[in-house]
Amino acid sequence: MSIITVSGLTKYYGAELVFRDVSFQIARGDKTAIVGVNGAGKSTLLRIIAGQESATGGSVHLARGTRLAYLAQEARFVTQRTLLEEMHASLDYLNALRNEITALETALTDVHHPDHDRLMTRYGEVLHRFEHAGGYHIDRRIDMILSGLGFTAAQRHEPVARFSGGQKTRAALAAALLSDPDVLLLDEPTNHLDLAALEWLERFLRDWDGTLIVVSHDRYFLDRVTTRTLDLAFNRLDGDYPAPYQRYLELKAARLELQLKQYRAQQEEIARTEDFIRRFKNSQLSRQARGRERRLERLKEGWQGGSGRAEGLIARPDQQKKIAFKLSATTRGADLALKIEGLTVGYAHPHNGQNDAGRVELLRIPDLEIWRGQRVALMGPNGCGKTTLLRTIVGELPPLSGRVRPGNNVRLTYYAQAHEGLRMDQTVLDEIRRIRPGMKETEARTLLGRFLFSGDDVYKRIADLSGGERGRVALAQLMVLGGNLLVLDEPTNHLDIDAREALETVLNEYDGTVLFVSHDRYFVDAVADTIWMAHNGAIEVFDGTYSGYRAAHDAAAPTSVSQPVRPRASASESHPESTDTRATTREQERNERRRQRRLAALEEEIASLEAKLRHLEEALQTASIAGDVSRVTALGIEMVELQETLNVRYDEWAAIADE
Repeated sequence: MSIITVSGLTKYYGAELVFRDVSFQIARGDKTAIVGVNGAGKSTLLRIIAGQESATGGSVHLARGTRLAYLAQEARFVTQRTLLEEMHASLDYLNALRNEITALETALTDVHHPDHDRLMTRYGEVLHRFEHAGGYHIDRRIDMILSGLGFTAAQRHEPVARFSGGQKTRAALAAALLSDPDVLLLDEPTNHLDLAALEWLERFLRDWDGTLIVVSHDRYFLDRVTTRTLDLAFNRLDGDYPAPYQRYLELKAARLELQLKQYRAQQEEIARTEDFIRRFKNSQLSRQARGRERRLERLKEGWQGGSGRAEGLIARPDQQKKIAFKLSATTRGADLALKIEGLTVGYAHPHNGQNDAGRVELLRIPDLEIWRGQRVALMGPNGCGKTTLLRTIVGELPPLSGRVRPGNNVRLTYYAQAHEGLRMDQTVLDEIRRIRPGMKETEARTLLGRFLFSGDDVYKRIADLSGGERGRVALAQLMVLGGNLLVLDEPTNHLDIDAREALETVLNEYDGTVLFVSHDRYFVDAVADTIWMAHNGAIEVFDGTYSGYRAAHDAAAPTSVSQPVRPRASASESHPESTDTRATTREQERNERRRQRRLAALEEEIASLEAKLRHLEEALQTASIAGDVSRVTALGIEMVELQETLNVRYDEWAAIADE
């Protein structure tokens, strides 16, 4: 049964067409991804479905009684309510159900009420919705969702208006999940989430039995959560695939390959026909030539016979423009590209000098090395010091202790997360020529064309560009600079999937060394051969891909995940305290992994128990309507026992989460 029907949806902004005649249906329980390049209209389509924006033409129809929750890319909170107060404010629906339950219970005490049967049916429906939304254990549910999304106990009592943009987005996501809608509309929900929160959200959405429509550039997330993909391209719905992202790519490639073969075969047939007509139109075969000419005209105009048979020109498959560039190291650096020696990174309070009381230490790093050609991904939770480490390595921040030693002839090139290196008052063209002053305008325009800047786009000010466009300018600068050690901080931020895939290819073909921070697990898997995982103030090194790292941790094999990057230095070169430090760190890591596994197991058990409780409620409602007293009694006892078990599991989860 369809819960959402989109029919002939068209949207213009002024004279600019966003999309035309978009139609599809969403069944109850579907988990659907909307994909497409930046500017395809994904967010616009989501806002129209949510009722936040009107369409130029067409319609959106929701099944009767359907409740939507919509998460925008940028959340806004205008009140001074605390995080907990905002969570409770999102529960207006639950409060209304609670009031209705109370009113129905009062009315049902009158067994002679003329609408007693109807009220009993309604009571069962409302009770089911209240239970399904977690109405009887809402505080525990709030705690579980806020903990899963990475909010600390202290943050729950802080005004949301003072939060950063990322924290506000996570708060809005928590409120949307708590509201227990029929349909959840999420626009880039993985932005600002660290790995732990991402994995928690994936588990939550997979187990949730509602309907999901999501826009995301996180391919790993889409593969784990969605089962259907809508491809928005070329101002239309270009495809509807019953598959998650990776399988969608395979199906789309097969469809385009078939369409291209059919197009080429038809074009070859048209060429042969036109050649026949030219050669024989005025010969003894003129009759056949005129017949073929009529058939060709009918084909070009489009024709449909009375039997339903149709003929027409097959369109050549459309191709998206993609960024196309190559990164090359202008000089060959030393084999040892970078050496870190007893480094501590963080911040020193400007008024306390080197006084330890004024220091904020984020990471302590024993001796580490990066060798020429290596691709190192630095990962970890938000706020653990990843960007601070990169800024220390490139010299923007002084180390609190220790030192960073680049190898001979190593030229570092830095890509900042917020594109701080770009000058906002410059045009795109001027910003490229600033990096290489002798570059001619035609050469600069040719280069920028590879990054999809054409025509008057090159005269736009950097301040007027979108995040994705600024990212492309920063990548163009990397190409011009030609360093042999790239230090990249979240290079995939604001890039669409096509641009991310192009960047993966470029970095894999790059002849230098790469150290980068990214939350995009798909990107990390495609590029990195070494993982530096930052947590608990230290760095764990894994020699392999991210998938290998996850597999090793899931298999609880600590010895597999603590190998040195490339152990070429002798033991005598290490600090004396490094062995004890690593042993302590490994023990902390093992304890944390055990805690996370226990939490994940409890969350799965809780989800299973909640599902069983919902099924019992439905059975109880059916038995009540049928007047089966013995069945009602048995189900009531089973529900009480199950609720007691569920309460115990909630308490166990809360205790472990607070450890």
